[in-house]
Amino acid sequence: MQKYDNNIENSRTTKNTQINPYINQNNVAQNNNTSDVQNPLSGFSQGDFLKGALIGAAVTFLLTNKGAQEKMMNAAAKGSELFQAGMEELKERYEDARAQMDESGE
Repeated sequence: MQKYDNNIENSRTTKNTQINPYINQNNVAQNNNTSDVQNPLSGFSQGDFLKGALIGAAVTFLLTNKGAQEKMMNAAAKGSELFQAGMEELKERYEDARAQMDESGE
């Protein structure tokens, strides 16, 4: 293991810059920063853009088209109606099972 030299003049030679990890890290960080500045679209993905555009178009259509809004509300009402009917059926089955348990237990 090398001993660290406290004399700043000795650390300024090009030979010691290879030893100092902070200098090497700064050079790498500066190189990464310049590549991002040179290419502002480096994080742009065409697939993600198309998905976002399609979702935005669909939401805009649903929010502005009265016919589509009515169909959505009718579908939601029918869905809640079916849900309530299913809950009633479950309650009836529960009561039937409970009555059978009471009969067999007595």
